Amino acid sequence: MEQAASHKVNQLRQRYIGYQLLASVLLAASCGLLAGSILYRLLPNQAIVLGILVFAIALGLLLTLRRPWSTKVTTICRYLNISYPELEESSELILKPAAELNLLERLQLNKVEQTLTQLHGEPAVFTQRLKKTAWLFVGALVLSLAIFKIGQYWKSSSNGNLFGSNNSASQKATPPEKILPQIDGISLKITPPTYTGKGARTQDKFTIDAEEGALVGWNISTNIEVKNVFLLFNEREKLVLSSSNKTDWKTQRAITKAGFYQVSIDGKLSDLYQIQMIKDAIPVIRIKTPKQYTHIDAGETQRVTINTTVTDDYGISNAQIFATVAKGSGESVKFKDTTFAFSAAFGAHNRQYDLQRTIDLPKLGMEPGDELYFYIQAQDTHQQKSRTDVLIVSIQDTAQLLSMDGIVAAANIKPEYFRSQRQIILDTEKLLKEKDTISATAFKNRCNELGTDQKLLRLRYGKFLGEEDESGTEGDGNQEIGKAENFGNAKMVMDAFTDKHDNAEDATFLEPAAKAQLKATLNEMWKAELRLRLYKPQEALPYEYKALRLLKDLQQKSRSFVAKTSYNPPPIKPEKRLTGDLSKITEPVSQQNIKPTADKFETLKKAATILEQSKHQVLTAADKRILQLAGQQLAVQASAQPGIYLKAVSAMRRILASENKVSGTDRSIVEKAIQKSLPGSKTMPSAVSTTADMGLGQRYFKNLNR
Repeated sequence: MEQAASHKVNQLRQRYIGYQLLASVLLAASCGLLAGSILYRLLPNQAIVLGILVFAIALGLLLTLRRPWSTKVTTICRYLNISYPELEESSELILKPAAELNLLERLQLNKVEQTLTQLHGEPAVFTQRLKKTAWLFVGALVLSLAIFKIGQYWKSSSNGNLFGSNNSASQKATPPEKILPQIDGISLKITPPTYTGKGARTQDKFTIDAEEGALVGWNISTNIEVKNVFLLFNEREKLVLSSSNKTDWKTQRAITKAGFYQVSIDGKLSDLYQIQMIKDAIPVIRIKTPKQYTHIDAGETQRVTINTTVTDDYGISNAQIFATVAKGSGESVKFKDTTFAFSAAFGAHNRQYDLQRTIDLPKLGMEPGDELYFYIQAQDTHQQKSRTDVLIVSIQDTAQLLSMDGIVAAANIKPEYFRSQRQIILDTEKLLKEKDTISATAFKNRCNELGTDQKLLRLRYGKFLGEEDESGTEGDGNQEIGKAENFGNAKMVMDAFTDKHDNAEDATFLEPAAKAQLKATLNEMWKAELRLRLYKPQEALPYEYKALRLLKDLQQKSRSFVAKTSYNPPPIKPEKRLTGDLSKITEPVSQQNIKPTADKFETLKKAATILEQSKHQVLTAADKRILQLAGQQLAVQASAQPGIYLKAVSAMRRILASENKVSGTDRSIVEKAIQKSLPGSKTMPSAVSTTADMGLGQRYFKNLNR
């Protein structure tokens, strides 16, 4: 029994060591997977080797630190005592020699040996670390797959076109093409323009998906000798192929527009093959800073920083800033144009540039009251240009802001509170000039006094927005609440401690725009007061100027001027007055003959009707004539949008070639294309009498049948 118990403990020790070794391996494998997936993006050829190296290093460190093989039997016994209360914390007795045990320990040992031989499994603490590392390994595996997929997507998007609208067409898998039996092989060489930076590529299909201006070369080989081979573009233009042995035919052409074409071999035409052209998009400019309208107040740095991002599908060749400085006002205004270049080099023709430029306004000769107008223009490798909207930067004119013209001109008289803010600014500037001549205590006292004046002015304006008084005084009526007879009087409590109005935002007659600007003014006053309370009048000065500017704008917006007008009525003839003679007043009559214009979609409408009737009857010669004319109109639209109408043109040709019943698939394709070609119907006024529902039922039924 004693040997069985000892063997059981040694077996549990080996199992515990195995679990710890497996946990270390999984943890090291997680590190190797994450390192390999990240390195695959940077070094794809060496990612596997480096991942294995990281796994080996991590495993060596874990085994060196943990050393699971050095786990002692006493540790296992301690885990058994914790996990199995029936052992009564006596499992260490099996490790002592029998000669050293007393009578009580021998009795306890017999009980422990019986319990150990009946145990199944292992303590939960053995697999605790293994479970955690297993979940960690699963998470590392999922994360590494996500990093790998993101890297593949980024690689494919960086190799392709930057704009999805152009790149999506080239990534679509084209269906198998139908070629003439005389053709043995086809090789198309597409050479994109130089500005795209792409190399030439070859394909073995007739369907073309090329960049605008790309040079396409056809090399068609036939299995028999033929007399002539040419390409028919959009059913109008012919391109003859040349050959030296009547079996290998070659030609080339630049792709300048989308459309379709056919291959003709000795008079036999092939199926329709579409030509998709990828247009070169203009550069896209996104300005991060500054805003479209930037106002520099007094005391702020007269400098503007321009941050912008320029992107293009094939590359940027140049980007510049075109600025105009406006000085003066009225008829004496003067303009000066200036061009700024960015510090980035555009020789690499990258697809995206993050550009920055700081413009020092005093170096441009700008003074208070002047304005700077500028825009950014970018040029791509195809010499296409794009520009942004005009941005405006203005410098606050403090002389005009502090002018006393309102005292002279009666139309611009400022109320007292406008002059109060002006006086705070003057006192602040005076304090800054006298800072070095007065003591620190006097400087702080005057700052605090200016902060108090700013607070009183802010509270005066706050009343217009329904804000409460900050005096904190308690009304005399509140003393009545403490009396015994008023105990429980809810109405008195509500009257004493609540507002009479529902909402402070609505306790004003101001318009929403004026209210928002007044809130902004109070916010600037609060910032100025804060700086004055902190004895920083230099920092408070810009906020004071901004508050004054907002107040003056609010003053001008709240005024309305009505110009005096004079009206000279025609003279009244006394003999005509009150006679009621209207014989010489005639109603104007205008006659105009309007001829109805010809409906250019009439043929398509008739074709749709014929196709619907073809479900039950055979097409006649007249019907095929109308369908042929409709097919020509669809071919014109397919030359501009081959991806939408090319299948319909092929289906229309199969319908015209059929002698018996029309195929339902071809009919459906053509009908859908006709519906896309027809414009939406418009309800025109008519003299026909309507029903009680004003024709609503008829329009509803018509929309149901659409």
